[in-house]
Amino acid sequence: MAISSAQRETHRSVRKADRNKRIVSSLKTFITKTNKAIADGELEQATERAAVAIRALDKAAQKGIIHPNNAARRKSRLMKKLHGSAAKQSTSS
Repeated sequence: MAISSAQRETHRSVRKADRNKRIVSSLKTFITKTNKAIADGELEQATERAAVAIRALDKAAQKGIIHPNNAARRKSRLMKKLHGSAAKQSTSS
Protein backbone atom coordinates (compact mmCIF):
# COMPACT_ATOMS: atom_id res chain seq x y z
CA MET A 1 0.00 0.00 0.00
CA ALA A 2 1.62 3.20 -1.19
CA ILE A 3 1.20 6.63 0.31
CA SER A 4 -0.92 8.81 -1.93
CA SER A 5 1.18 11.96 -1.40
CA ALA A 6 4.30 10.04 -2.47
CA GLN A 7 2.52 8.84 -5.60
CA ARG A 8 1.46 12.40 -6.43
CA GLU A 9 5.00 13.69 -5.94
CA THR A 10 6.40 10.95 -8.16
CA HIS A 11 3.90 11.80 -10.88
CA ARG A 12 4.71 15.51 -10.54
CA SER A 13 8.48 14.92 -10.77
CA VAL A 14 8.03 12.81 -13.92
CA ARG A 15 6.02 15.61 -15.56
CA LYS A 16 8.66 18.19 -14.59
CA ALA A 17 11.47 15.96 -15.90
CA ASP A 18 9.68 15.57 -19.24
CA ARG A 19 9.17 19.32 -19.54
CA ASN A 20 12.77 20.06 -18.56
CA LYS A 21 14.09 17.47 -21.02
CA ARG A 22 12.22 19.15 -23.90
CA ILE A 23 13.51 22.58 -22.95
CA VAL A 24 17.14 21.46 -22.50
CA SER A 25 16.97 19.65 -25.84
CA SER A 26 15.70 22.80 -27.56
CA LEU A 27 18.52 24.81 -25.94
CA LYS A 28 21.06 22.43 -27.44
CA THR A 29 19.36 22.75 -30.83
CA PHE A 30 19.47 26.57 -30.71
CA ILE A 31 23.16 26.53 -29.78
CA THR A 32 24.02 23.96 -32.45
CA LYS A 33 22.23 25.95 -35.16
CA THR A 34 24.05 29.11 -34.07
CA ASN A 35 27.41 27.34 -34.13
CA LYS A 36 26.67 25.96 -37.62
CA ALA A 37 25.79 29.45 -38.90
CA ILE A 38 29.05 30.79 -37.40
CA ALA A 39 31.05 27.99 -39.01
CA ASP A 40 29.41 28.64 -42.39
CA GLY A 41 30.32 32.32 -42.13
CA GLU A 42 26.71 33.55 -42.14
CA LEU A 43 27.18 36.27 -39.54
CA GLU A 44 23.79 37.97 -39.87
CA GLN A 45 21.95 34.69 -39.47
CA ALA A 46 24.31 33.65 -36.66
CA THR A 47 23.62 36.91 -34.81
CA GLU A 48 19.86 36.37 -35.05
CA ARG A 49 20.16 32.77 -33.90
CA ALA A 50 22.46 33.77 -31.04
CA ALA A 51 19.81 36.21 -29.82
CA VAL A 52 17.19 33.43 -29.84
CA ALA A 53 19.55 31.05 -28.03
CA ILE A 54 20.44 33.64 -25.39
CA ARG A 55 16.78 34.44 -24.77
CA ALA A 56 16.03 30.72 -24.33
CA LEU A 57 19.01 30.24 -22.00
CA ASP A 58 17.90 33.16 -19.85
CA LYS A 59 14.35 31.81 -19.62
CA ALA A 60 15.59 28.33 -18.69
CA ALA A 61 17.86 29.76 -15.98
CA GLN A 62 15.05 31.95 -14.65
CA LYS A 63 12.70 28.96 -14.40
CA GLY A 64 15.35 26.85 -12.66
CA ILE A 65 15.72 24.33 -15.48
CA ILE A 66 19.45 24.99 -15.74
CA HIS A 67 21.74 26.71 -13.27
CA PRO A 68 22.24 30.45 -13.89
CA ASN A 69 26.03 29.96 -14.08
CA ASN A 70 25.50 27.23 -16.69
CA ALA A 71 23.44 29.65 -18.79
CA ALA A 72 26.04 32.39 -18.37
CA ARG A 73 28.85 30.05 -19.41
CA ARG A 74 26.99 28.88 -22.53
CA LYS A 75 26.12 32.47 -23.51
CA SER A 76 29.72 33.55 -23.01
CA ARG A 77 31.10 30.74 -25.17
CA LEU A 78 28.55 31.41 -27.89
CA MET A 79 29.30 35.13 -28.02
CA LYS A 80 33.05 34.49 -27.92
CA LYS A 81 32.73 32.29 -31.03
CA LEU A 82 30.49 34.83 -32.75
CA HIS A 83 32.78 37.80 -32.05
CA GLY A 84 35.89 35.79 -32.96
CA SER A 85 34.32 34.81 -36.26
CA ALA A 86 33.26 38.40 -36.96
CA ALA A 87 36.76 39.68 -36.22
CA LYS A 88 38.32 37.01 -38.41
CA GLN A 89 35.98 37.84 -41.27
CA SER A 90 36.55 41.60 -41.00
CA THR A 91 40.34 41.20 -41.11
CA SER A 92 40.19 38.89 -44.12
CA SER A 93 37.90 41.23 -46.08
